[in-house]
Amino acid sequence: MKNIVFTLLALIVFASCAGPVGSGGGELTGVRGRAWSEPAPFGMVLVKRGGIDMGSAEIDSLWGNQQEAKGISVDAFWMDEKEVSNAKYRQFVHWVRDSIIRERLADPAYGGNEAYKIEEDRYGEPVKPYLNWNKAIPWRKPNEDEERAIQSVYMTNPITGERMLDASQMNYRYEWFDYSGYALRKNRLNAERRVLNTDIIVDPNEEILVSKDTAFVDEDGRIVNATIVRPLESIYDFLHTRIINVYPDTTVWVNDFANSFNEPYSRLYFSHPGYDDYPVVGVSWEQANSFCIWRTDFLKKSYGMKGAAHVEPFRLPTEAEWEYAARAGENSNRFPWEGEMARTEKGCFNGNFKPGDGNYAQDGFLITAPVGSYNSNPFGLFDMAGNVSEWTSTAWSEAGNKITSDMNPEYSYNAAKEDPYRMKRKVTRGGSWKDVQHFVRSDVRSWEYQNEQRSFIGFRCVRTYMGFGKGSTNMKTVQKK
Repeated sequence: MKNIVFTLLALIVFASCAGPVGSGGGELTGVRGRAWSEPAPFGMVLVKRGGIDMGSAEIDSLWGNQQEAKGISVDAFWMDEKEVSNAKYRQFVHWVRDSIIRERLADPAYGGNEAYKIEEDRYGEPVKPYLNWNKAIPWRKPNEDEERAIQSVYMTNPITGERMLDASQMNYRYEWFDYSGYALRKNRLNAERRVLNTDIIVDPNEEILVSKDTAFVDEDGRIVNATIVRPLESIYDFLHTRIINVYPDTTVWVNDFANSFNEPYSRLYFSHPGYDDYPVVGVSWEQANSFCIWRTDFLKKSYGMKGAAHVEPFRLPTEAEWEYAARAGENSNRFPWEGEMARTEKGCFNGNFKPGDGNYAQDGFLITAPVGSYNSNPFGLFDMAGNVSEWTSTAWSEAGNKITSDMNPEYSYNAAKEDPYRMKRKVTRGGSWKDVQHFVRSDVRSWEYQNEQRSFIGFRCVRTYMGFGKGSTNMKTVQKK
């Protein structure tokens, strides 16, 4: 029944967007969609479609670089011109905080103010409950129940007496639809369409097993993310649920460096306004993905129902997209800047990395630098070398680009909780403030475990470009030597 309803809805939406079929005087004129001009996303740069020889042209046994170059092409996409900063990631954390407070303000245990949760439409018909973000939280003059709800997301440090956000409560629940899995021919709901070879007799009752991610909070308040395997029944088997604690691990500054006095960074780096414009660190691949999903949902809600359908989701860049963008589409560029020199002709550093033995501050900064402190590459992207390494969507494989397509290459693997830990590695790119010049090259690969958090790994988002004209590459860019 769910499949029938879904199909009918799809047909209704399609019909409502199409023009009159009977027009054209009997001639074939086509049915065109409505005109669409995608606005430039705030803080993002359009990377036009094109191709490069991905990977190093040299086998470098000294540094363990064995990846051979391979010609690839990528389609156009929007990319954050700068790495996601503490201030921008803090907006995500505060949204999670405020959603928890609103849930509790609507809870009878905290006064039960129904204005914070909408359960009926304007006609009085019941709807799936959702939070009312138009109802402000009474920060200044709350009553007794409201004060308890607000204070419930905070804690007092038993040692220092400092009032602080309870990081353990900052849990974000989200859903994501695995379109690639749903689109696979072997997973079609109509068994007769799974195999098109007419010489093969298809068993319509054959059981197809699919894996599905589900998440819940157990009786002890612990987050449980699990992967279950069950027979394919409907499109909803490809709708996955996750719950992720989104607060950065602020202790990475101590844990990443033994015998170093980095305690002030652990206490101040994410929370102090002096670090607002520095790249967020201590964020895992899983947390970076949840940020992308929240950012998409946040934007869609600002457009309302009318415009939300035209919003491409924010996501992490593929490894190929990242390298193409960093090298500005030029095979000759092993760095985001031209040539091999770490400094400009005026002696200024091109990026934030480790210039010499122990002299981290030689480039102007001891650790990370505020995003955009150095010159951008020709595509208008900042910090594509150094500052922080950046997560990509790509799963790590020693084979690299040998196992991927040459068109929009990507190797993805959605690791289940039960999988061996080595299968949970993701590609990072760009090198960081702690790396020497070799490792900030645009063609050098690295990896980290998807649940690991580091003081030298951050991220930026991309969004697939919807359109043609601006996404085209001119012939001069295509003709590469």
